[in-house]
Amino acid sequence: MRHQKAGRKFGRNTSHRRAMFRNMAGNLVLHEQIKTTDAKAKELRRIAERLLTKAIRLGDDLTVDVSKVKDETERARILSARLHARRQVARFLPKQLVKTNSDGTVEEVDLIHKLFTDLAPRYIERAKADKGGGYTRIIKVNHRRGDNASGYATPSRTITYGVNAQGRRLCLCCDDG
Repeated sequence: MRHQKAGRKFGRNTSHRRAMFRNMAGNLVLHEQIKTTDAKAKELRRIAERLLTKAIRLGDDLTVDVSKVKDETERARILSARLHARRQVARFLPKQLVKTNSDGTVEEVDLIHKLFTDLAPRYIERAKADKGGGYTRIIKVNHRRGDNASGYATPSRTITYGVNAQGRRLCLCCDDG
């Protein structure tokens, strides 16, 4: 019996499972949307929400302009809190991933920077309203071709998605649902 054993194994050993989710979380931050299976999407949601929560817990310290803070001890507190949160996230996320643009050019994206400067500020208001979590959403899409596994997508919540005839569409999300 698997009482009090949280998480799925996916038929992989610990290091393989951790590497798989590091890559999936990195791609979720990079593209803000991925397609995967139902079970992996549900597990990835736990990881993505924890990473975002580390950034969001900084609150106003996340977006404040440090150069305008006059008090030296307050500035040091803000900078150390930011650094600590970034290092905690960097323990799990890869530092950089390569993204191929639609025109064929390749760019390296710093995932930690993107998480803290682009994604986390979207959810500050949600955290201040004490809505607690809900930064990701799982939307069911068509079954995967080949093995008929149920497929799920992870789009950004700032983009609105409808329900298609085959099912629904894991999202990195904002406050619209």
